[in-house]
Amino acid sequence: MTIQRQAAVLLASDLPKTIACWNEKLGFATHGTFGEPVQFAIMERDTAFVMLRQAALGQAIVPYWQHNEGLWNAYFWVDDVKALFNELRGRGAAIDYELYDQPYGVRDFAVRDPDGQTIGFGQVLNTANGAPPT
Repeated sequence: MTIQRQAAVLLASDLPKTIACWNEKLGFATHGTFGEPVQFAIMERDTAFVMLRQAALGQAIVPYWQHNEGLWNAYFWVDDVKALFNELRGRGAAIDYELYDQPYGVRDFAVRDPDGQTIGFGQVLNTANGAPPT
């Protein structure tokens, strides 16, 4: 038995705007939307998924970094982080921080979604210090 996929689940204050961001700025396709008006969406790129849920009217969305500095709301490991960084910057994604070599053996960068939630993308440089294997 194996886990075949995983998906982060993020809230959105304006789900159509957030779906557009994931499509246009982050290069994810819309796998499916549900509800009328849309209340839930599944986004995909390659083998990675993220689920987006419309927040209740007036519900505050507090990005994780506001609770704990440097913490992402979602994180994706990639095989060419520099190429992805250049692609997303070219798409006009809101860059949170540029390429950075972390002390735990990963080169990463992060973007922010329309609600200020941080999405990280990283490439393993080595498997020391607990970084997952490639």
